[in-house]
Amino acid sequence: MRVAGSEIGRVAPGARRGEDLMAQAAQKITLSSSQDIPFDKLVLSQSNVRRIKAGVSVEELAEDIARRGLLQGLSVRPVLDADGVETGKFEIPAGGRRFQALALLVKQKRLAKTAPVPCVLRDVTSDILAEDDSLAENMQRVALHPLDQFRAFAALRDKGQGEEAIAAAFFVTPQIVKQRLKLASVAPALLEVYAEDGMTLEQLMAFTVNPDHGRQAQVWDVVKNSWNKEPYSIRRMLTETSVRASDRRAVFVGLDVYEAAGGVVLRDLFQGDDGGWLEDPALLDRLVADKLQAEAQAIAGEGWKWIEVSTDLPYGYSHGLRRLVGDPSPLSADEAAEHAKLLAEYRALEEEYSGQDEYPEEIDTRLGELEAAMEALEQRPLIFDAAEVGRAGVFVTLDRDGNLAAHRGYVRPEDEPREETVANFGEELGVEGQGVDGSVSAYQLPSGTSAATVITSGGQPASSGICIADDEDDGALKPLPERLVMELTAHRTLALREAIGRSPDVALTLLLMKLVNDTFRSSGASGSCLEASVRTVYMSAQAPDLKDSPVAKAVDDRHAAWEADLPLGDDAVLWDYLSALDQASRLALLAHCLSFGLNALHEKVNPYGAGMSASGLARRMAQSEIVAQAVDLDMVAAGWEPTADNYLNRVPKARILEAVREAKGEGTAQLLDHLKKGEMATEAERLLKGSGWLPEVLRRSDLAALDSVTIVEGQGALSEEPVSAADIDAEIDLPAFLMADLPVESTAMMAAE
Repeated sequence: MRVAGSEIGRVAPGARRGEDLMAQAAQKITLSSSQDIPFDKLVLSQSNVRRIKAGVSVEELAEDIARRGLLQGLSVRPVLDADGVETGKFEIPAGGRRFQALALLVKQKRLAKTAPVPCVLRDVTSDILAEDDSLAENMQRVALHPLDQFRAFAALRDKGQGEEAIAAAFFVTPQIVKQRLKLASVAPALLEVYAEDGMTLEQLMAFTVNPDHGRQAQVWDVVKNSWNKEPYSIRRMLTETSVRASDRRAVFVGLDVYEAAGGVVLRDLFQGDDGGWLEDPALLDRLVADKLQAEAQAIAGEGWKWIEVSTDLPYGYSHGLRRLVGDPSPLSADEAAEHAKLLAEYRALEEEYSGQDEYPEEIDTRLGELEAAMEALEQRPLIFDAAEVGRAGVFVTLDRDGNLAAHRGYVRPEDEPREETVANFGEELGVEGQGVDGSVSAYQLPSGTSAATVITSGGQPASSGICIADDEDDGALKPLPERLVMELTAHRTLALREAIGRSPDVALTLLLMKLVNDTFRSSGASGSCLEASVRTVYMSAQAPDLKDSPVAKAVDDRHAAWEADLPLGDDAVLWDYLSALDQASRLALLAHCLSFGLNALHEKVNPYGAGMSASGLARRMAQSEIVAQAVDLDMVAAGWEPTADNYLNRVPKARILEAVREAKGEGTAQLLDHLKKGEMATEAERLLKGSGWLPEVLRRSDLAALDSVTIVEGQGALSEEPVSAADIDAEIDLPAFLMADLPVESTAMMAAE
């Protein structure tokens, strides 16, 4: 305001411009008005950017609106005619699916045509386009995080809503609600890790198998920086509640080191406990990994190109690698004198007691001590060519007894030296060790030059683990999981190899069949005068217990025995050696070599032509069945029997009950059908032990089922003799805690039997 005759109200021009800017910055935002508009006045807008159906269906959205009402109003604009005059209708650029759901309710006569609909009305003079509104509404929204969904479900449950009601309200199955609510058993700290995308939903779900929050945190600390974070690995660590002190990992680390690191050992004071039980497997695994890494660092000083560290090396880990031939390091003067002294005593005792049928106990003990002492001196470290060491590597692992095993001298194909074909030409060019194309061969590095040893842990792929079957079970017998079939057929393949290796006649027939097929069914071959060869088949899918199975040991022992005798350095010497062998030895060696080419593995079928075809797989399995019958393959005698780890926990409950029913009868199976999956698998393992039961993948077709319920020892074939109720009572002795859980009907049935 300005007052006459005074300077009040006179404002400098610069100050006025500042006030205008402040007024503009402080301008208030005006929101679009909202009002209720009759449904029959609303129409869909062609400016809605959503064209593709996604998310909740219109039908489900209509049911949700009918239950709880409209939670979000529609965004509308007046519809104008050609002259720009409002028509009384309103178009909907944002909220089309809600409008369609309302239209469905009107069509079903559950909503009146003139029912008022809450709407946000955009002014007709607004310069914001309708497409802009539609795009913003769909892009600015954020999907609900699964953890928020779990917490919301938990809040509804805490306020009295049941799982069925929650599932019905949100159009999901009760199983999904149960799975989400199960996440409550995970430690809050891990839930926060998941909320920050530190782990996947599958990993988080794996932690629900063990409700111990402290144990969950320990496992996460071990795996969070590891390459192996697969859910099955997390489940295995969580369910591995204790480890016997006789376990090879505990032997390798030592109980004193484990306890010094804070580990707890439980002991039984009333009976022998084989050293007790270690209650912290995660700590033990970390100590094993640390010690193996330290051993690998020490071995790296020998100059190897690479070192692969693994607690478990799979069967066939060295497939495709060349093994270096080293010379034993010489004995020192003192060691040679000690060896001569031991040998002299050994021979003197042998000569002194040579006329007796058997040695006295103390003499036999002494001879054993002398043999062990001489063997310790004779087991010398191998000396390798320094140039070869620079391109070769070492596998560092544990043996069956918990001792460090360092397998030295393996050369990968990519590390093999190239042939020196242009050395003289390079010298003429004045570029030593350089080829025509300017490349430098790996073996031509200057003397004393070497790269740092590359130490890796867990060289095998991370998808070779064991998959755990889904706990969902509708009671129907479904096909076995493909991964499980592959592992079972790996056991069968290795057993067939072992059997063929000691069956020269069968091996010769198999080789002849191969040659006949190649000769009379093949379109031709080139590259050699004979295309018969053995290509060792690597079993990519295998259970962890395969390498320690009896047949694996038999194959390895037989291979080591032949390897010790064969002169593998020179083909001419090898030819003379093979020529001098007697016929039986030649056939035995033929059978052994041929056995490594045997492939009875189930593989995934590729319907598009690349890889294994369905007909090829069928033919392979049919041929392997012929061979199995020829060698009288017995998977029970080969050492396979069902356990929770290798079969029962990997199949649905219906498969577990089927196994018990076939082995022990219907009555026994009914005693287990009320148990949870884990308890059922554990109890089934106890019941099936020694029964000779085999899954169909491991059975021979000539010993197939005969519609009965018992298993004969040795082949997994089904006997024709039924099992009586008295037999069941005599054989089955369920633990008391399981008997207590039996329903009344089952108890009465047992009493009646």
